[in-house]
Amino acid sequence: MRLTQLPDKLSVLEHHRLRLVHFNVTAHPTSEWTAQQMLEAFPWEKTPRFLIRDRDGCYGDCFRQTVRGMNIREVLTAPHSPWQNGYVERLIGSIRRECLDHVIVMNEASLRRILRSYFRYYERSRTHLALGKVPPEPRTVQPPELGKVVELPEVGGLHHRYERRAA
Repeated sequence: MRLTQLPDKLSVLEHHRLRLVHFNVTAHPTSEWTAQQMLEAFPWEKTPRFLIRDRDGCYGDCFRQTVRGMNIREVLTAPHSPWQNGYVERLIGSIRRECLDHVIVMNEASLRRILRSYFRYYERSRTHLALGKVPPEPRTVQPPELGKVVELPEVGGLHHRYERRAA
């Protein structure tokens, strides 16, 4: 698992399939809030063995105790070394370039709604070179017999998915 804290967003990313496990938004992240996010990300005792994270202050004592209690081993990146958490850094860049640079965010609820829509696109439609140009949730190849190719808007029309549909 890889964990990152943006100024007001938290994302938990599964390393193997680049699948987003959990995200949330807050204006004031605290150690208690980030600890609660870990509990929400892994509610049924199915936890990862390792958690790669940076050295942000919001990962305080409460967070570290919670993670330790979940039997997760923390791996801290070196200071000022974003390349050590490359998958999450790539996700952050994708969120900014492909979504947030093109919308106006009004408040936390608005940001949550926009990100939820983007993450649906990210998981089901957006191809990933690291996964052989397949989304984290693979789709089946649609044969021509299924009909014409139609364009389906996603993320409020910022991106599109193409599927075959019968006329």
